[in-house]
Amino acid sequence: MYTAKDIRNIALLGHGGDGKSALCESMLFNTKAITRLGKRADGTTVSDFDDEEKKRQYSIKTSVIPVEFNKTKLNVLDNPGYFDFAAEVVQSLRVADSGIIVLTAKSGIAVGTEKGWKALEDRDLPVMFYVSKLDEEHANYFGTLESLRETFGASVIPFTFPILKGEEAVGVVDLVEKKAYDVSGKEIPLPADAEEKIEEYMAELNEQIAETDEALMEKFFMEEPFTAEEMAKGIKDGIATRTIAPVFCGCSMTGLGVNALMANLVKYAPSPLEGKPMTTVDEEGNEGEFKLDPAGSPMAFVFNTMADQYGKNSYFKVISGDIEDTMTVVNVRTGDNEKLGNTFFPRGKDNTKTGKVCCGDIGVFTKLASVRTGDTLGMAGKTVRLAPMQYDVPNYRMAIYAKTKGQEDKVAAGLVKLNEEDASFTYGNDPETKELIIAGVCDIHLNVIISKLASKYKVEAELRPAKIAYRETIKKKVEQHGRHKKQSGGHGQFGDVYIRFEPQHEQEDMIFVDETVGGCVPKNFIPSVEKGLRNCVSKGVLAGYPVVFLKATLYFGSSHPVDSSDMAFQTAAGIAYKEGLPQAGPTILEPIAELKVVVPDANMGDVIGDLNSKRRGRVMGMNPCGKGLQEIEAEVPMGEMVSYAIDLRSMTQGRGSYSMNFVRYEEVPQMNQQKIIDDAKEAEE
Repeated sequence: MYTAKDIRNIALLGHGGDGKSALCESMLFNTKAITRLGKRADGTTVSDFDDEEKKRQYSIKTSVIPVEFNKTKLNVLDNPGYFDFAAEVVQSLRVADSGIIVLTAKSGIAVGTEKGWKALEDRDLPVMFYVSKLDEEHANYFGTLESLRETFGASVIPFTFPILKGEEAVGVVDLVEKKAYDVSGKEIPLPADAEEKIEEYMAELNEQIAETDEALMEKFFMEEPFTAEEMAKGIKDGIATRTIAPVFCGCSMTGLGVNALMANLVKYAPSPLEGKPMTTVDEEGNEGEFKLDPAGSPMAFVFNTMADQYGKNSYFKVISGDIEDTMTVVNVRTGDNEKLGNTFFPRGKDNTKTGKVCCGDIGVFTKLASVRTGDTLGMAGKTVRLAPMQYDVPNYRMAIYAKTKGQEDKVAAGLVKLNEEDASFTYGNDPETKELIIAGVCDIHLNVIISKLASKYKVEAELRPAKIAYRETIKKKVEQHGRHKKQSGGHGQFGDVYIRFEPQHEQEDMIFVDETVGGCVPKNFIPSVEKGLRNCVSKGVLAGYPVVFLKATLYFGSSHPVDSSDMAFQTAAGIAYKEGLPQAGPTILEPIAELKVVVPDANMGDVIGDLNSKRRGRVMGMNPCGKGLQEIEAEVPMGEMVSYAIDLRSMTQGRGSYSMNFVRYEEVPQMNQQKIIDDAKEAEE
C-alpha cells in the first residue's frame, strides 16, 4: 500500500501522434506490468482501449496508467492530443501535480506543445518535456532542445540527452547522476564527448537552482559547489516553482531513456503532498484553498466519468483521509448519500479491486448512478465544495436528427448519458427552429458523439447545419382591404376589414391599433382581428420566417348582423395580411453576432481577410493580448459562421480561438436574400 509521499500524479500532454500513449506502454513494459508492447495500429495499447479509440487510432478519453517503479507509484494520466478533446486535459489537470509535454525529435515543437505549456502555465503546475522517437530518421534531439529553449526560455534544461553513434541513439546520459545507460537501461561508461555537454548543462542548471534560495544564490556567486542534498532540494524546488523545466528523451519502441525518465520522476516530480492546493468555492462564490490532508476526514473529488455497457465508472482522487469501500459518503452537489462498495485501482480498461484508496491516490468507483464529473464526496458535515470544471464555450453548433423517424427520444436519452461522460458539449431544443441543437468543440468532437450514440446506445443519428433564425419585416406603409364572405345554406360567414400595415421601431412584437369609429366593426370582433393577425405574423410572406417590427392599424370595416363571427374576422384579417405584406417592401433580417477571435500575430492577415471577404464581417478593432497574440473584434452575420470553427482551426493550425454572442438583427443584402428564400422553399417541400 502506497502513501501520499510515494505517489506521483503526472499528466501527459502534447500534440496528437507525438507518442504519449506509446510512452505509457513503454513504462508498463519496462516495469514488467505487461509482457509485450501494445501497438496503436493493432488496437492493443493499454491506454487506448475504447472501441472508438481503436477504430480511429487516437485517444479520445484520458486514461489512468499506474506505473510502479523504485517503490513509487506513478499515476500517469494519458490525455488526448486532439484539440477537440481539450476538456479531458482540463479534468486531468485538476488532479495532476505536474505535467510532461511529449514532442518528437523529428517534428519538434507543434501546436500541441504550445497548448500543453499554456495549460500547465494557467494551472501553475510544474512542466517537464519528453522528446520522443529518437529512432526516427532525421531525428534531431539537440535541434529540438534549442527550439524549446528559444520558445520557453532559460528554465528549459536537459536532464537526459542521447548518446549518438552516427545518427543512431544508442544510449542516454543522465545529467545530474553523470551516468550513461544503454537501450536496456544498463549502466555504460560515459562517452568522452559527453563530459563537455555535462559541464555546459550543469552550469545552466546550477544557475537555475541558485534562483530557488538566497543562500544557494550566495554560494553560486562565490563559485562554491552545491552539495548533493542542496542539488536535490534545489531541483525539486525549481521544478515546483517552474524555474526549472527538465527535458528528458528516449524511444518508446526500444525502451531507451524510459527508466532514466522514471527514476527522475521519482526523485524530482512533486508528490500530492507537495502539489498545488485545490480551489474551493462557498455558497456566495468566494474562492479559497484546500490542501491535501492525509489525516483529514475522508473526501474524494471525481474528475472524470466513463460509461460502458456495464455502467458508469467515476474516476476520483482522494484529497483527504483514506477512502474505504465500506463507507457511505454524501455527494456535496446533491446532498444524497452514496454507498461505495465497488472501488478499484484503474489501469486502462482493467480495474483491480481494492478495499482502500489512500490520500493522494487515484481510484475508480463503479455504479454510482447519480455521481457526475466535478462532484465531491465525503462524510456528512465534513466536506468542502471544490470549484466546478471550467470548459471553453462550445461554438460549433449543428442540428442532430434521428435517422429513423420515431427515435428522437432515444437520441435525446443517449445524449443525456454521453453528457455525463463529456460535459464539454451542450445540447437542447431551439424553440424557434424546432431543432435539437448540439454544440461541441469542432467536427471531430461531434462525430465521435454520433458514433458513440450508435455503438453504445444503438441509435443512428446524423448532423445537419443548424437552421438560422432569420426574421422578416416590411419597409413601406400599405393599406389593404380584407374581406371574407361565404354562403353555404343556413348561417354564412362574413368579415370585412381595412388594415394599414407599416414598419415601427418600438418593439419586436407586432403593435396592433384600433382606429375604427362608429362601430363599423363591432367591439366584440376587434380582438378577433388582432388574433387573426398574430396567427399570421409567425410566418412571413418571403421565406416563412416570423415578422417583426410591424404595426397593424384597423381603421375601417363592416359586419353582418347574422353571418359575422369571430372566425370570419380572423380570416378577413389573414386575407389582408397575405395580400398587403407583399406590397409593403418585405425584407429578410439576419442575426448579427459580436465576434472576438484570438489569433497569433502571424495569422492576423488571413483571419481578417476571411472575415471581410467570405463572411460579410465588419472588423471593429484589434487589441494586443501579449505573448504574440491579437484579439480581433468584429460583427458578423451568424449565417456565415456555420463552419467557422473548422476554418479557423485550418487558418491558425489550431492556435486560434473565438467567442460569439448575438447582438441584433440587420437586413440581409438583397443579393443574398434569394438564396435564403430558395433554401426555405426547398426545406418546406
